[in-house]
Amino acid sequence: MHLTLTPHESLTVVENSVDRLVVEVTYAPGGSAPPTHYHPAQDERFEVRSGVLGVKLGEEKRELRAGDVLEIPRGTKHAMWNAGDEPATAVWTTSPAGRTLDWFRNLDAIPGKPGAVSLAPALLAYDDVFRLAGPRWLIRPLLRVLTVFSRREVLVAAT
Repeated sequence: MHLTLTPHESLTVVENSVDRLVVEVTYAPGGSAPPTHYHPAQDERFEVRSGVLGVKLGEEKRELRAGDVLEIPRGTKHAMWNAGDEPATAVWTTSPAGRTLDWFRNLDAIPGKPGAVSLAPALLAYDDVFRLAGPRWLIRPLLRVLTVFSRREVLVAAT
């Protein structure tokens, strides 16, 4: 299964089980970093296969190249992007899988370049998988307001 998360980020599912989701991800050049975020109940592991990945991990920024491995423990604020001129590829493992694949399917269903209004319903529904960094007391009400303006339904109901 091939999914497009953003205009510059796509992935192919390699393995999906309760214990983990493994995907091969490609970051095209020219994209920007996603918003800093974290995963409250899942750990991530990235093994870079080609290209250069920029990483913001907490307040630290660095670049990863082919052969580098990055472990991101649950709850760690981070962002990743293509930091080079060529496509960057990696094997990305999320453990446990949780509802990550459903989250990815929702991102794939957003037409064009996702914006705050189109993402808001999924960000609320998949709060157990993906959370924006920042004060929750501010982010959650703001997402609820943006959801009012969204005409997009979340594909997979939150459980």
